Amino acid sequence: MASGVLVSDDVVQIFNNMKVRKSSTPEEVKKRKKAVLFCIGPDMRNIIAEEGKEILVGDVGETVKDPYDTFVKLLPKDDCRYALYDATYETRETKKEDLVFIFWAPDGAPLKSKMVYASSKEAIKKKFTGIKHEWQVNGLDDIQDRLTLAEKLGGSTVISLEGKPI
Repeated sequence: MASGVLVSDDVVQIFNNMKVRKSSTPEEVKKRKKAVLFCIGPDMRNIIAEEGKEILVGDVGETVKDPYDTFVKLLPKDDCRYALYDATYETRETKKEDLVFIFWAPDGAPLKSKMVYASSKEAIKKKFTGIKHEWQVNGLDDIQDRLTLAEKLGGSTVISLEGKPI
């Protein structure tokens, strides 16, 4: 069942900018988003980018030592969110980067929130064309261990995630 919640143009623009990795100046690369959270706005009509809930590529290594741990800390403990995470990982053969669409629905979130986010998920997924990896997460235990994300990305072939061995 669809909720009737719409995806703001801003959200689509953020996705398109994260998806396209065209050769850019070092300054442009630093401004690229590594991770971003999306929420349903206060009017309950639009999915929007959540203010201040992002990690920029330029922050990694400077103010952000571990982008994955920092991303996990951005997630609210008691409410749902959608997220895009630009995972950098290594397999036995090569280094890769893939976008992961995450539906965060922690067990402690209000039932109404879980229902609205679940019924609006298809709307945002349709706008995110070409996403290879989708992950529904229901609690910190599921997401804190980077092994679960590594399995989503490539199973046992993944040997490191964000520069840390698996």
